[in-house]
Amino acid sequence: MAQNNYEALDVLLVGAGIMSATLATLLKELDPGIKLEIVELQESGAIESSNPWNNAGTGHAGLCELNYTPQAADGSIDIKKAININAQFEVSKQFWAYMVGKEGFGAPRNFISPVPHMSFVRGKDIPFLKKRHELLIQHHAFADMKYSEDRELIGQWAPLTMPGRPADEQVAATRMESGTDVNFGALTNQLLGYLATQSGTNVSYFQKVTGLQREDEGWSVDIKNTRTGENRKVKAKFVFLGAGGGALPLLQMSGIPESKGFGGFPVSGQWLRCDNPEVVSQHQAKVYSQAEVGAPPMSVPHLDTRVVDGKKSLLFGPYAGFSTKFLRHGSFLDLPLSVRTSNLLPMLSVARDNMDLTRYLVKEVMQSMDQRLESLRKFYPQAKTEDWRLETAGQRVQIIKKDPKKGGILQFGTELVSAEDGTIAALLGASPGASVTVSIMLGLLERCFPEQTRSPQWTAKLLEIFPAREKQLETDAAAYREINQLTSERLQLNA
Repeated sequence: MAQNNYEALDVLLVGAGIMSATLATLLKELDPGIKLEIVELQESGAIESSNPWNNAGTGHAGLCELNYTPQAADGSIDIKKAININAQFEVSKQFWAYMVGKEGFGAPRNFISPVPHMSFVRGKDIPFLKKRHELLIQHHAFADMKYSEDRELIGQWAPLTMPGRPADEQVAATRMESGTDVNFGALTNQLLGYLATQSGTNVSYFQKVTGLQREDEGWSVDIKNTRTGENRKVKAKFVFLGAGGGALPLLQMSGIPESKGFGGFPVSGQWLRCDNPEVVSQHQAKVYSQAEVGAPPMSVPHLDTRVVDGKKSLLFGPYAGFSTKFLRHGSFLDLPLSVRTSNLLPMLSVARDNMDLTRYLVKEVMQSMDQRLESLRKFYPQAKTEDWRLETAGQRVQIIKKDPKKGGILQFGTELVSAEDGTIAALLGASPGASVTVSIMLGLLERCFPEQTRSPQWTAKLLEIFPAREKQLETDAAAYREINQLTSERLQLNA
């Protein structure tokens, strides 16, 4: 293709993960005539953070994650975040349920499976879990949550957790039967499969974005085919940077004022994985506990049932680590090359103010296999070394942003950064990430496509896909129960 030629698009999405696949599908449903392309650096979709072995696969619904219900110094527990994340997950389920039956999408059981969610604590943490349960069951989303300090009952809920445990050790657990395990890699590829049936839609692999220039009506994007070396230019009215940890360098490349002051702190993860059928068959739950002091929120320990391609495995972890890469397939230069004059102070401030986290990461990196198994045995006392192997998970690039008081803060979670004119947007950060993708992308539509979102056509279609949005789900018990039942049936979670 000659250098002075270009392809005109309405929308260009960078990264073929769950975020881009979701946004592209939403846009195509809202405006079937839209012309869009997804470009991906790897050879297929969902290779990085969306890959099922690169994330915990928890359908994050606030059912078991104790870091979503923090306890203040006075002992009070704040449950607002758990309620909000639960509502966002129900919005995601509505979208997935809507997609069931569409050409190219495939069966729901390929990507979502019913797996009960449990919280499990010992000794001094029991009063916290009991109080958390008392507060949560007053809300309709958590009304069915069970609580027990009975070792026999907890052993029925999670058979691996009790045998071999000291007889005098006090334990407590909560259980929500409505929990799920989600294979976000399979879901991504099912969405991409649907997009492949739509006209005016293209997904290209081995594509590296090498340039982003602002133009009068959108962006001029330079793209290199890493396999053939061919260069091409695309002009797009809107660009979405959904490249996981790779979104920050692309956002910096755009040069938009809104990108100034953002930095990234990469945290890698590792899991212990078990595929022994004798062990795996005894555990059907995601069991979350408390993170140790100084640990980042994404390091809450949990023993999980995973269902990938119809096969069950167990994962335990995550064990945190540190790498200067922003992606598993990235470069060790990613972090140093992301430093700018605009984000140097925030990054130095975060380094100064997070020594607990630094010490924690150093300790995690230095752990031996025996030490990792020692952590596992707090959940599964009779765990055998030969049943488990260490696997590397995906990179999580936590957000560093300017702060007027501290200079810079380390922010856990996700943040959508967009240009004032709405022509480009990037998603930064990590957990709860994939589980609340749909709510994040709906927020992007409202921010970057405000006129269309308010139009009768889009309003009607959004209501068809989402009979109830987050605020209604949080406050209207009858609507919540009705929507939850409908989506669970359509996603075959009651089968």
